[in-house]
Amino acid sequence: MSHPVVEPASVILVEGTSDRRALEVLAARCEFDLAAAEIEVVAMGGITNLRRHLVEVGADVSVTGLYDAAEGAYVQAVLASTRPARFFACEADLEDELIRALGHERVREVIEAAGDFASYHSLRQQPFHRDRPEADVLRRFMGTTSGRKVRYAGLLVDALDLARVPPPLASVLADA
Repeated sequence: MSHPVVEPASVILVEGTSDRRALEVLAARCEFDLAAAEIEVVAMGGITNLRRHLVEVGADVSVTGLYDAAEGAYVQAVLASTRPARFFACEADLEDELIRALGHERVREVIEAAGDFASYHSLRQQPFHRDRPEADVLRRFMGTTSGRKVRYAGLLVDALDLARVPPPLASVLADA
């Protein structure tokens, strides 16, 4: 006996697993039960998979999502040729939004509490990174080791003052 496929009421499309992790942690911190609200957060494996995901989602399912601002023209073109949906831009990317919301000092505290400060300090001392802006080095640090972006997405959202949630994250949850 096959069971009917139950579609969620709403889908949030995000580029990757770190974006999904951030939204799941944020929803939990806000005591918002995604499953009870029938909202599914889908990591697309990159923004270039947007068209496929939009086409696969049922017509009765509400769709929203996140993207990096540099991909804005692509996202708008895909939306214009597939279906209406509200998508919210992260200025550079999710990590950039979280770093700005927390501030450099707080992000370094999170890195230290996670036991990774020696690795961060080592990266910061490399000649290429010595004179780079702190935010750029922090963002680079998040992506230097497999699994680190996902791990820090949760840790940084956990460290957020809920009054300072980055607008794209707050907006996409509210829209879903």
